[in-house]
This record gives sequence, C-alpha cells and structure tokens, in this order.
Amino acid sequence: MSQADTVPEQIAVKVDSVSKAFVQWQRKEGIRGLLKQEKKVVNALDDVSFQIEKGEFVAYAGPNGAGKSTTMKLLSGMLQPTGGTISVLGMSPEKDRIPLMKRVGVLFGNRTELWWDHPVIQSFEWKKVVWDIPDSVYRRNLERMIELLDIGGIINTFARELSLGQRMRADLAMMLLHSPELILLDEPTLGLDVVAKRQMIDFLKKINLESGVTILVTSHDMDDLEEMARRILMISQGKLAYDGDFDGLRNLTGNLTVFRVTTDGGRPRLEGCRLLGEEHGVFEFEADLSQISVSVLLERLSRTDGIRDVEIRKAPVEQVIAQLYESWRSV
Repeated sequence: MSQADTVPEQIAVKVDSVSKAFVQWQRKEGIRGLLKQEKKVVNALDDVSFQIEKGEFVAYAGPNGAGKSTTMKLLSGMLQPTGGTISVLGMSPEKDRIPLMKRVGVLFGNRTELWWDHPVIQSFEWKKVVWDIPDSVYRRNLERMIELLDIGGIINTFARELSLGQRMRADLAMMLLHSPELILLDEPTLGLDVVAKRQMIDFLKKINLESGVTILVTSHDMDDLEEMARRILMISQGKLAYDGDFDGLRNLTGNLTVFRVTTDGGRPRLEGCRLLGEEHGVFEFEADLSQISVSVLLERLSRTDGIRDVEIRKAPVEQVIAQLYESWRSV
C-alpha cells in the first residue's frame, strides 16, 4: 500500500508542506554595530512533507543544522510551524498538546526529566501522580522497564550519581511509564559506550516489534540508525532530500563496496578502484559496482600477484552519507 493510499487511522505522523523560520538579530563589527542590528531570517525547514504509519520504525538524519531537532520540537508541540500543517495521532501538536502528550513519549539525549537530587523511583512516582497513570498500568510498565532495561539496581540511586548510560535507561523507562503509542527520540545514543548503546538499540527494536510502538529517531551515528530502522528520512538545508530504505540510499552514490586485500607486502594495482588506506600489508579499496562488476573485480584480483586474502563488503553507511552530504553542500 502506498502512502497516498494509507487510511487516516493508520497514520501516526503527517507533515504537510511544513516550514519553520527563525529570526536572528545580528550586530556588525565596530561602533555602528552597537547602535544598529540587522534581522536575519533562517529557514530551518522549507516545505517539508512526509508521513509515518503506525508501527513504523523510522530514522531521521541529516547534518548539523539541517532541521532534525526542529522537526522533533514541532511534532511534540514545543514549536509551531511558520507554514503548513502537522498531525500527530490525528491531533494538532499546537492545539491539542496536552491530550497528545498523554499518547506520545519524547526523549532528548542531552536532557533529563529525572529529579537530580532524588532517587530515580521518586521521579517515576512523581510522573505517575502528575500524569494520572492508573496504578495497574504504572505497576505493569514499571516491572517491564525494570526487566527489559535492567534498572532494578539503580531505581533507588540518586539521579546525579548515575552514569550516562544508566541515566539514559532511566529516562527511557520514565518516558514509557504511560504506555505511549509514539515515541520521538532525539540522539538517544549520544555519548553512550558500546554496552549501553547495545542495550538501548535492542530495547527500542523490541518494543517496536512486540508492542507496535511507532518510533521516530534521530542520530549522527548512521550505523546505529541502519541497525534500528527500516526506513530513513534524510533532510538537508531544511528540505527533505531522501525518503526510503538504506539500500536505496546507497544507490544514490552508485553501489559503493569496500574490500580489503591482504598481500605479501606489495600494493596491488587495481584499475577502477580507489585506495582508502593501508596497514601492515592489508590494503582497503573502494569500488562502485555500478561501474565495475564483481566478476570483473575478482578477475582483476586473480591476475594480481602476492594476494593472500580478499574480503568484500558493502560500504559503511557512514561513508555513503558523508558523500551525500558533500554533494548536497555543493548544490
């Protein structure tokens, strides 16, 4: 079913021709700058449209300043659009923010809702009271969060004493206490170590798959996004530049493939391939399989003396994204 054919009840998020402009006042250098300011209009979003169906896990990516956090704030009602319309779970974030927030969870990786000088459990209990979460729902969700996020050992710990990974897990648990249907995550893995990041990713995939929670997540770590999400929205200079899967994203830069060649020490000469690096007789190359086929590539390798081993894999999505950003900046 195409997005145009999706019935309204199946749509979690609909962004229609949305723009968001900010006004910045700037001073020039020198004495005249003290007396006169100039107004500059910055278009954070420019005629952006997309929709997300219920149960989808969607990545939202772009370079710094592209409009990712602005979009998240618009969807949660923290900002209002300059133009266009937004619908989240059939409601307007601008007009229906309070009832909408009872069905949505929002988490910014660089912020916390935990009470800094109190045990984690007190923040949870505060939310139960303020959000009027029924006892049965609260107890069920708390038990589930303790088990799935492994926070049983920290719920009585003061928030200020938590590591970043522990704090992020506690914030995620708190966000989910009211059983949101949609969660908006802005850089949830920011600064996490490998173990904490793995716990976060596994948990998000689990609640999406098992509970059907719709998830929209931003991150600068493209490998994380590719592992979590099945669809990616790419934004550049305030405009939606791509909407599709990760394989399609790779196709925008050709069919980039990275391969490592282990030799007896000499550097192999491979026409149509770009050398990325070399270390201790292991040479890493990049090739575009839309320009050179695998069979031709292997045939050339077979005619090269001194090769002991070859490993071929898809180019990391980070590498693909870097090339896309570079091409978008030059437009």
